[in-house]
Formats: sequence, C-alpha cells, structure tokens
Amino acid sequence: MTETNDIEEEARKLFSGRVDFLLSAPKLEFLPEPDFPEIAFSGRSNVGKSSLINAVTNRRAIARTSVTPGRTQELNFFEIGEPTRFRLVDMPGYGFAKAPIKVVERWKQLVRTYLRGRVVLKRTLVLIDSRHGIKPPDEEMMSMLDEAAVGYRLVMTKADKVKASELAATLAQVEAAARKHTAAFPVIHVTSSEKGMGIAELRAAILNDIDA
Repeated sequence: MTETNDIEEEARKLFSGRVDFLLSAPKLEFLPEPDFPEIAFSGRSNVGKSSLINAVTNRRAIARTSVTPGRTQELNFFEIGEPTRFRLVDMPGYGFAKAPIKVVERWKQLVRTYLRGRVVLKRTLVLIDSRHGIKPPDEEMMSMLDEAAVGYRLVMTKADKVKASELAATLAQVEAAARKHTAAFPVIHVTSSEKGMGIAELRAAILNDIDA
C-alpha cells in the first residue's frame, strides 16, 4: 500500500475502536484536563456537523442530530482510542437566527476563550454547506480562528446534495476564501456523510493533525 493508504487504514482502525462520550462543558470551568490532543468540529447550525461526526467515527448516533438547529450550546467531548489517543470536540453550532442575543454572546465568549486558551487544540474543522458556500457567520468564525492563531481545515458537507457543476463552483469559492485567511489549511475536504464521500481522507487528515 502507498503511504496515503497506510494512514487511511490506520485512521479507519482507530475510529472503528473505542469512541466514548466524555462530558459536556457549558462553561470553561467544566473543560476536561488538557491531557490529550483535541480536534474541534465547528459549523453553522444545520450544516450537518453531527452527521459528519457520526460518519467519521463510523457510529450511528455518537453525536446527537437535533431537529432544532442551534439547540446545543455546549462543548461536547468524545474520547477516541483505547487507550485514549485524542479527543474530538463538538462545538456549538453558530449562525442561528432565532437565538436570543444573550445566548449568542455567551456562545461567542465560550468559543473564543476555548480557541485562544486551549493548548492541546491541534486543529479545528470548519464545516461549510456545499449547497450554500461560505456565509457571513462562516467568515466570522474563520476570522476568529485567524485571530486566535488556530490552524483550521475547511470541510464541505452534503456534497451529494448538489450537481457536480455547482459543487465545482462552490469549491472554487471556498478555495479562494481560504487563501485570504492566514490560519486556513489550503486543501479543502469535500464530503458527504450519506454517501461516505471524502470520509476516509478526512480521517487520515485528522490522524496527521493529532500526530503533528
């Protein structure tokens, strides 16, 4: 096998093993001890974040899919591997229009402080809906990550929901946007949780990030 295939197979085995929910942190004082590397998943409400986490971990419902986008306002931690190799962090969805201002501000404070102060955070994945491309809330999150000097990957979700020509146009838009952000990784991941598209490659990228 090539080196790429080796890493993908190692990542597949890792995610096929132990994946356990650890805790939810509504405030910073509830964060677990920074004992392991962390990979954070972030994205607008209804971007398909829970579905992608379930696909990456090869589980049906490790992450809750909510019928009310934006309901989860906590940092949810999952431990991967036996013994624990790293932690996956499911961040609260952003860009929810109906949330009260106080809720939005509390979310921003929690996320901003976590991003700036979490020394074990290896990479953040910013999910972009392939049907809509980068929206103002995504730009805001990307700028927040730039300011925090946290490297991030842009991951397009729901790629099976758009025509190939539309997907190519959105990918070009996302690639152009990434070049304008100092902390953005240049390679864009195109995924479909439903079809399994890009999942093996994303797992391998996560493995590379935790070992970097």
